[in-house]
Amino acid sequence: MKMDKIILKGLRFSGRHGILPGEKDRPQTFVVDLSLFLNLEMAGRKDSLEDTVDYGEVYLKVKHIVEKNSYNLIETVAEKISQQLLLDFPLIKMLETTVYKPQAPIEGEFDYMAVQIRRHRQDTV
Repeated sequence: MKMDKIILKGLRFSGRHGILPGEKDRPQTFVVDLSLFLNLEMAGRKDSLEDTVDYGEVYLKVKHIVEKNSYNLIETVAEKISQQLLLDFPLIKMLETTVYKPQAPIEGEFDYMAVQIRRHRQDTV
């Protein structure tokens, strides 16, 4: 089976995720990277959107999950994104989802805290 990849990198959203009360009250920036694994051979040969995944639709679905919901953990955000994309886009065989929290409420210097998960199609059954 061919496994090609569509990459969506640096998707920025404003969300209210965290366990502290202030994190629920004030939106903060969350960044999402996605790698969608699927066979892109037919899309490349036929030049047809029907044979691939519309990354504009993917962006809107991720935006909805990050901005319209509130979760305690970024692990949950990553899981919700992954499960929804596998459900809505049957061509995706596997995906890797990274959720970054650059404004995590931790004392000290850092670029971000992040989680990265990988899910396969059979995980949704």
